[in-house]
Amino acid sequence: MPGHIKKSTGPDPDPSPWLCVSHELKVKLKQKPYDPKKSVWVPNKADGGYLEGLMESKDGAKVTVNIGGEMKVYKEDVVDQVNPPKFDCSDDMAGLTYLGNACVLWNSVIRYKNELIYTYSGLFCIAINPYKRYPIYTLRTMEIYVGKRRNECPPHIFAIAEGAYQGMMQSGCNQSILITGESGAGKTENTKKVISYFATICSSGKRKEGE
Repeated sequence: MPGHIKKSTGPDPDPSPWLCVSHELKVKLKQKPYDPKKSVWVPNKADGGYLEGLMESKDGAKVTVNIGGEMKVYKEDVVDQVNPPKFDCSDDMAGLTYLGNACVLWNSVIRYKNELIYTYSGLFCIAINPYKRYPIYTLRTMEIYVGKRRNECPPHIFAIAEGAYQGMMQSGCNQSILITGESGAGKTENTKKVISYFATICSSGKRKEGE
């Protein structure tokens, strides 16, 4: 897989910039113009995505939306509310105020643009292939997740692997992890990372004796 982060012989780099939303980014996102009553998402036929605009008026089942200064009319059932800026880049999309398709897509996009490729959606962990190599699969990264609950760490495939490991140790029952997606989504790579995590934590002494 191509990448811009080259391997080095020194200590593992800090993975935080690719795992956590920085304070600077949070401040920047909160400055986005937003009107809790008027800000809406509307479908964009050009690319199949969505455009953000301001709702100007409503006439029955028709809504007039201002998109970049241009007024357009949409059916009410295709218009979605926009989440407040404080929810942009949310780690878990289950916590969003509005859960329309546009809101879920936008949160995924804004995280991806900021090189945060893992996002939770309730019980699921969504991964978007960056087609770059980020330093988030190192031993230093693994140590963040060992022995931790999922909500104690940033979203990552290692957190899912750790949850399965803890479930197996506590219940004594087999566990399963379902990794699914389209061709090129990164299923094989994430499967390799899960296996690597298990192999590393079980052989490196990170677990207490007897576990």
